[in-house]
Amino acid sequence: MKAVGYTNPGSLERADALIDFETVRPAPGARDLLVRIKAVSVNPVDTKVRANRPVEGDSPVILGWDAAGEVVETGPDVTDFRQGDRVWYAGSIDRPGTNCEYHLVDERIVSRAPVSLSDAEAAAMPLTSLTAYEMLFDRLRVEDEVPGAARAVLVIGGAGGVGSITIQLLRALTGLTVIATASRPETKAWAEELGAHHVIDHSANLAEQVEALGIGAPGFVFSITHTHEYIDQIAELIAPQGRFGLIDDPETLDIKGFKTKAVSVHWELMFTRPLFQTADMARQGEILAEIAGLIETGKIRSTLTDTLGPVSAANVRRAHEILESGKARGKLVLEGF
Repeated sequence: MKAVGYTNPGSLERADALIDFETVRPAPGARDLLVRIKAVSVNPVDTKVRANRPVEGDSPVILGWDAAGEVVETGPDVTDFRQGDRVWYAGSIDRPGTNCEYHLVDERIVSRAPVSLSDAEAAAMPLTSLTAYEMLFDRLRVEDEVPGAARAVLVIGGAGGVGSITIQLLRALTGLTVIATASRPETKAWAEELGAHHVIDHSANLAEQVEALGIGAPGFVFSITHTHEYIDQIAELIAPQGRFGLIDDPETLDIKGFKTKAVSVHWELMFTRPLFQTADMARQGEILAEIAGLIETGKIRSTLTDTLGPVSAANVRRAHEILESGKARGKLVLEGF
């Protein structure tokens, strides 16, 4: 089968940073689905793995952790899916990725894809939806009010893949005021289109802009990117006893400024449940099914913004270049082989 991956980690400057290659079609384990991949999306985690993860053994590392496709074979212990089911999922970071024609995934982290979405539209959603949902409802517990705080959430990096679905989930499932950040006219317009009540500029002082809104100190802050640059401003603007969440990987993060306000810190990684085979691992399949329901009822929409062509080393490279530029809006998808 066709696949895209790398044999040596590093920057995109090398000609062989990403390669097309042929590999053996895998066979499903006990609870695995073998999925014929129809479309994949590209996420920042792909670029981080490509740049840093060593290759083990002789086979290239296959990237990609988002997919829409069709079940072609099931393992002997699979109970919820059958051949021909159209599915979507984000996979697990400790297994080969989805940039290949056939892919194995544990049935517990899969759901049936929304009928109303194309393969490309569906592939744009799973990883970011799981990340946003788990952060909002499992980590920050946004439905549990912070006493005395404004019923508001500040989303730093509101126009990217995770931010785009975070805004929509907050509007669809909560009554909280959504404050998103963006710095360019097109990303500001995108955040507003998705439902942000207020859009402020993350290239200017966040604390001053939040105060100027006149709604009070937000009880929740979700930082998606460049957290180390905003940490002092977050400590200033968040309400006492507020809850702060992040998903990026700052080399160092000084959170001493949170102590006087007793702010709690929550790190989200959507791969944690499948990576550790947690007792509630199947919750990810349930979340994806809930997201599918929200899409089918028109409460949220796909965050696909561009389809770059079929899955190939050249097109994956283009996607990585856009993501590493820091100027991505919504989600980038590759469709077909």
